[in-house]
Amino acid sequence: MPFTHYINLILYQTYANLRTEAVRTYISVFWWVLEPVLYMITFYLVFGIIFQRGGEGYVAFLLCGLVVWKWFDSTVRNSCHIIASYASLMQQVYLPKYIFPIVLLLVNTSKAMLILILFLIFLLFYGQEPTQSWLALPIIISVQFLFIAAISGLLSCMAPFLPDMQLIVSNIMTLLFFLSGILFDTSSIPERYAFYFRLNPMMTLIDCYRQVLLENQWPDWGSLFVILIASLIGITIAVSLFRKFDHVYPKIVSR
Repeated sequence: MPFTHYINLILYQTYANLRTEAVRTYISVFWWVLEPVLYMITFYLVFGIIFQRGGEGYVAFLLCGLVVWKWFDSTVRNSCHIIASYASLMQQVYLPKYIFPIVLLLVNTSKAMLILILFLIFLLFYGQEPTQSWLALPIIISVQFLFIAAISGLLSCMAPFLPDMQLIVSNIMTLLFFLSGILFDTSSIPERYAFYFRLNPMMTLIDCYRQVLLENQWPDWGSLFVILIASLIGITIAVSLFRKFDHVYPKIVSR
């Protein structure tokens, strides 16, 4: 099958998955907005109201972190079972297996961009005026997209061989949530621990979004470049693993 046919298949499957999700509930696509909004309201009530963390501007600060994290979290968690979810299709027709995590990534990215647009509208009503630094937003989004592609790609190609992968990843993601600076200002981290926290790319990405959208500053270009290179290496490794085990996956998932 020509490469262009694979692209058309990916786009069609992405559209089909989005449409399927939309018709599962009575409120259709509004659930894509309502679900993360309820998610963010819960954290704001707990940490912003009950425990009274942060101060002026904490609402935008917290929501920015949650919006960025949600895109990463939902894609990575689902990547652990994405190959197995297409088991029946793999028994019927041959397709390169890397297509499946790509579809997952595009589906979650579509929903994440909708939430991000709503967040930008919220910032405008919140009194945050756009500045030149907002021009860096597409670059940060692109770097995060590639980073998520690398992590979800690596996990999805390894998960069929490791039945406990989903449980392990779930616990790691919970830990990373509290280590990524979503709920606190990363500048408050003691200097002796800051280096270790900075090893977490998601903390850097969240900081970059906040620098651009909330602090009217340009992002840390050096850190973004490092994440970009690491992501491209990760994607390359994932693709090579998918090609190596391409004909093995149908046998594993059909057991």
